[in-house]
Amino acid sequence: MNAVVYQGPHDVAIEEVDEPEIEHENDVLVDITTTCICGSDLHMYEGRTAADPGIVFGHENMGTVTEVGDAVTTLEEGDRVVMPFNVACGFCRNCENGYTGFCTNVNPGFAGGAYGYVAMGPYKGGQAEKLRVPFADFNALKLPEGDEHEDSFALLADIFPTGWHGTRLADLQPGESIAIYGAGPVGLMAAYSAKIQGASEIYVVDRVDSRLEMAEDHCDAHAINFEEGDPVEQIVDAHGDEVDKGVDAVGYQAIDPETDPGDDAYDPARENPAIVLNQLIETVRPTGQLGIPGLYVPSDPGAPDEMAAQGRLGIDFGKLFEKGLKLGTGQCNVKEYNRELRDMIIEGRADPSWVVSHRVDLDRAPEMYEKFDEREEGVTKVLLEP
Repeated sequence: MNAVVYQGPHDVAIEEVDEPEIEHENDVLVDITTTCICGSDLHMYEGRTAADPGIVFGHENMGTVTEVGDAVTTLEEGDRVVMPFNVACGFCRNCENGYTGFCTNVNPGFAGGAYGYVAMGPYKGGQAEKLRVPFADFNALKLPEGDEHEDSFALLADIFPTGWHGTRLADLQPGESIAIYGAGPVGLMAAYSAKIQGASEIYVVDRVDSRLEMAEDHCDAHAINFEEGDPVEQIVDAHGDEVDKGVDAVGYQAIDPETDPGDDAYDPARENPAIVLNQLIETVRPTGQLGIPGLYVPSDPGAPDEMAAQGRLGIDFGKLFEKGLKLGTGQCNVKEYNRELRDMIIEGRADPSWVVSHRVDLDRAPEMYEKFDEREEGVTKVLLEP
């Protein structure tokens, strides 16, 4: 079968790989109908992780069940399913408590597993024609038959729940104001989630005009372009004070607005891994709360300095303490949210498909990785169709 395979920094290719097989009686095999390119994939694509060549990418996957292991009881051939990017067992202590992003059974020596991602276990990704799903009764969410809401349902694998997760880490309450740094797919979904949850004012910070326009059009957000001035000052001036809550949807490759953009606004030399965290500390009012679903890593081969290469950041902890701020971190426990979000889509109360900019054949993945990595205008969320 064909799959998207990592060759090295800034290089993926379509290769023929072995088809997956049932390896355990609780597995199912899925014919992939939609798989997505994620901003987290770019960390590997850019060589900013320890990923070795040969990884089949793809942790946002949906499709149709084609083969069922003997121990699977809730799924059958022909079922339409979407899989959380988390691979989880369902019965370890963390899974029992709802922390499926931190399963202790699926990836020995590490809390958490995922499809097609470095250090997240032996699970091949779904940017391919087929996928093996372990612990399938637990990990596969059934969807209505047919092809309705295909784009929206595909987003249940990661970015819609992860955006929602950012607002929950921040403990956003109806009527509160919130600032979201980053208008990539997760940041846009965090803003959309904040709107659904009844936020009074939503501020979204980025530099890509097309993404900021989407935040205005679909999330009723105030767009803040950090290339046009200090984003903290812009938000405080517009709101009249610091906001109640904040979300970091950027992570460790954040751009410092004080650096010269030159000809390449995304030159790694402009990075400051702590900048967004420190801006949020300034943006959120005393005793407010921060949600941090943006990815941070314990080691970064391409970091701008030696400390950041070890995952150590210059955070203004004194100011954080002085303001009595709370914060929540960590990858999303997708199963905590995906069933309810699915039902909201079915009932017409949510439709996150507006964030999708491209749906293309799988063989165009190398081209779309390059465009997404360059943050081209108009490229927000790319769906691949095997």
